[in-house]
Amino acid sequence: MKHYSNYAIDQFTRHVLNDTSGYNWLMNNGYKELIACIDAIRDDKKAFSFLMENKHYILAAFVNAIWDDQKAFKFLMDAKAFEWAASANLINGDDKAEEFLNKSGFKHYVLLAHAIQSRIHDDGDRNIGPLGTFKNIFNIKQAFKEAFKKDENS
Repeated sequence: MKHYSNYAIDQFTRHVLNDTSGYNWLMNNGYKELIACIDAIRDDKKAFSFLMENKHYILAAFVNAIWDDQKAFKFLMDAKAFEWAASANLINGDDKAEEFLNKSGFKHYVLLAHAIQSRIHDDGDRNIGPLGTFKNIFNIKQAFKEAFKKDENS
């Protein structure tokens, strides 16, 4: 399991909050997996594949644990990646997770969890607005077209 310094997590948090200096620091210092992590959380399949192919299993499990995958959460606990497990729980609304992180000296993971939570909400809000709704309708129409196309070819 790769250890991340407080500073690296702080830069990751900055990147999650769309601060380009955080992104630049992560890229320049060999932390592409943290960049891929937020992209995977935002449902980028290639980013998730990058995590798996490069054996960043803790981060991949963290991504899945955020989306309520109990097996991923158990994996984090079994791997003793308690800060990542607690961060996922905090994102999912567990107040005790925040208390654990603060008491354990992982305040930087609390800030990261809140930043990810904020980003998830922002992404959701974009999908609810007029442009997001139009995009979703277009995607649904595309899915129907592809489904019917497959039926015609059968």
